[in-house]
Amino acid sequence: MEMNQQVLLTPKENFIQFIKFSLFSASAGIIEISSFTLLNELTTFKYWPSYLIALTLSVLYNFTVNRRFTFKSAANIPIAMLKVFGFYCVFTPLSTWWGNQFVLIGVNEYLIIGGTMLVNFVSEFLFVRFFVFRNTINTNDLVKEKA
Repeated sequence: MEMNQQVLLTPKENFIQFIKFSLFSASAGIIEISSFTLLNELTTFKYWPSYLIALTLSVLYNFTVNRRFTFKSAANIPIAMLKVFGFYCVFTPLSTWWGNQFVLIGVNEYLIIGGTMLVNFVSEFLFVRFFVFRNTINTNDLVKEKA
């Protein structure tokens, strides 16, 4: 299959892909909330630096496992990472801003990060599925081994 040809998946394959993304995102969420909690409870950092560090750790993990196992993509890693970086150039300032605004009005930090993680989950799935890996789904060595 050519790398620039869009892959059409069956409904079952789409569902399995979404489930895999959900499970890996949940594990990335554990990384994010754990690191946020450690930074929030054990340092004097304000909300936003704790959030940014935790977000960065979870994004690096999530990109790596979803590229390899969910989308099975042989996409050029630097280009795919640049696309994801572009997504986070928009998402991160917005989510940092709204998180900080909610903290200022007294909303619990853990409610904020939970809501932010939910928004991130949905928007990132759509972005990586239909933009980052759209034309390279099922092109890596895991697919070739099965064939």
